[in-house]
Amino acid sequence: MMNMGPILGIETSCDETAAAVVTDKGTVLANVLDSQIDVHAMYGGVVPELASRRHIETIESIVRLAMTEAQVPYQALQAIAVTHGPGLAGALLVGVNFGKALAYALQIPLLAVNHLKGHLASTWVEQPDFPRSSIMLVVSGGHTHLFFATRTGQYQLIGKTIDDAAGEAFDKGAKMLGLTYPGGPLIDRLSRTGSAKAVHFPRPYLNRGGLDFSFSGLKTSLLYYLRDLKKNDHVMPAIEDVAASYQEAIVDVLVEKSFRAVRKYGAKGIAVVGGVAANSRLRERIIERAQKLGIFVAMPALSLCTDNAVMIAAAGWEQFRSGVIATWDLDTEVGQAAVTNLQTHSVQTIA
Repeated sequence: MMNMGPILGIETSCDETAAAVVTDKGTVLANVLDSQIDVHAMYGGVVPELASRRHIETIESIVRLAMTEAQVPYQALQAIAVTHGPGLAGALLVGVNFGKALAYALQIPLLAVNHLKGHLASTWVEQPDFPRSSIMLVVSGGHTHLFFATRTGQYQLIGKTIDDAAGEAFDKGAKMLGLTYPGGPLIDRLSRTGSAKAVHFPRPYLNRGGLDFSFSGLKTSLLYYLRDLKKNDHVMPAIEDVAASYQEAIVDVLVEKSFRAVRKYGAKGIAVVGGVAANSRLRERIIERAQKLGIFVAMPALSLCTDNAVMIAAAGWEQFRSGVIATWDLDTEVGQAAVTNLQTHSVQTIA
């Protein structure tokens, strides 16, 4: 088989500007990311307008740096893969329009990649032999979804959050505890020296709702717990204990629902992807349970858990091999439709 040039991946769905160059064999030649944590920290969360502005300011230099690190000329690229949704509309527009213009200038295929499909594809970047018949948990600040992967690039949505994402529950809980943004990693760090049994928090939707999730009630429970402590002049337990107890409630639900899905679908493996997949307690619990059941487990390296362009290029390769490219009228896709439908809408088949 003739060697093909690499794919350039571009990711701008939220607050990271990322570019990566990945070969058809899955080799990562470059992985460059500009984080905006410093921009949004003072606001306690992502400000969409500021995120878009930063993308505009950095995307050209980030792409150029990725190409330089990969030591690949633009003319050698096979295609350009870009996130077109879901995400922040303004942020997505920056990446889509840059990718579209570059692909048009080079006269190479443009690949429209669903952000969630990128996270799912990241599973096989480091573990190409991971079974395709698997349960896949996408868990991040904006998403908590369960998919059943049937074959390459084919994913069936089998469960989702009915309100807040697990990552949002971590960040909002951290804010209530007086921690800085982003709070999820800080709760993880504090929990390592705390007692998960110090405070009882509810496990929402654990015994109902099928494979769906709900975390809004858990946030409210923490809010009321802290309010009542102050109201009754009670001494608050060590913050490490509260953090560990709150984290354990989230992790319990994620783990239990995921393995219910494994049993229901007879899956051969389980994968956890997305920003919250970096949580040390979640990783520990998933690995321990999978080993007891004797099934394969996959968790990307921490650098591939948060938003990145390697996963977009990897998903782009899946679409390229299927002979599907985006048309030049590609637009962003936001809202629930972008979550439930992982297939590219505006497409044409390569002749």
